[in-house]
Amino acid sequence: MISGITFHNPEFLWLLLGLPLLAAWKWWRHKHTVAKVSIPNMDMFEGMKRSLRQRLSFLPFALRLLTLAVLIVAFARPQSSFRGHSENIEGIDIMLVIDISGSMMARDFQPNRLEAAKTVAADFVRSRSNDRIGIVVFAGESFTQAPLTVDRNILLSQIDAIQEAHRMGISDGTAIGDGLATAVNRLRHSPATSRTIILLTDGINNMGSIAPITAAEMASLFDMRVYTVGVGTIGKAPYPVQTPFGVQYQYVEVHIDEPMLIEMARLTGGQYFRATDEHVLKAIFEEIDQMETSKIEVLNYERRSEEFRFLLWLALGLILLEILLAYSILRFIP
Repeated sequence: MISGITFHNPEFLWLLLGLPLLAAWKWWRHKHTVAKVSIPNMDMFEGMKRSLRQRLSFLPFALRLLTLAVLIVAFARPQSSFRGHSENIEGIDIMLVIDISGSMMARDFQPNRLEAAKTVAADFVRSRSNDRIGIVVFAGESFTQAPLTVDRNILLSQIDAIQEAHRMGISDGTAIGDGLATAVNRLRHSPATSRTIILLTDGINNMGSIAPITAAEMASLFDMRVYTVGVGTIGKAPYPVQTPFGVQYQYVEVHIDEPMLIEMARLTGGQYFRATDEHVLKAIFEEIDQMETSKIEVLNYERRSEEFRFLLWLALGLILLEILLAYSILRFIP
């Protein structure tokens, strides 16, 4: 924003104090040098009005004083300044890796684990305005649901489209290593200085061609940080089970390979979390959001512009006006 006028050489402004003294001296000199003429009879001048020339007789000196004032201000070098700032935002590339196996339909979360994960993931995406985010889903196999993008609308629509494995057309199971490896492959060519993977699962690796620890070592090799989140209550949870009468829910012991998930996070400098309900899951993502902050560098700057040129042109105009008046209506005729 423009912050006003400053002067590079403000000491010249002291000369303005001399202008009233110059005006006072001019008035005193005029008063004491007026010729005294004796006129025997003033009757002949009664009713006469002052001419335009008489009324403007003070104007040349006033213009000269104004010209001096403008020149003094110009010598003080007035400058207008414009202040602002620029931001250099260094975002983070983040891959969300979400388990969509059948067990994610368990109802120890409301309405179930997968829907709770989708809700929290959507909130996380909305909060990361400076980052590129991508999504990988996995069950018995893995694939990229959304490549890295800054388009929040696309990400939110792709999160909303996530369903359990059989509805997505992939085999059921839990291929944690494959899911992580797919995310690593998506991030390995990223130019971002900070690359992060958040992996969410509720089970034990039982499918896939890549071991989870091997995938974590790959992430470490490419300097990627992996946060692992185990989803599931402590104890038993209502799991969907296919029966002759359709899908029914039965209480089944929750088994999460926490030692493996802890080791995966440790190898990459990340952290393991256990989410026992949707509220804890939301708090975990908020904690990760605080730990993975974008770097914003703010550069303040100020631009100055010289304004004395306008004043010099103004002074020149005043001088020309004085000359014009002196040779026109204020011209002295002997």
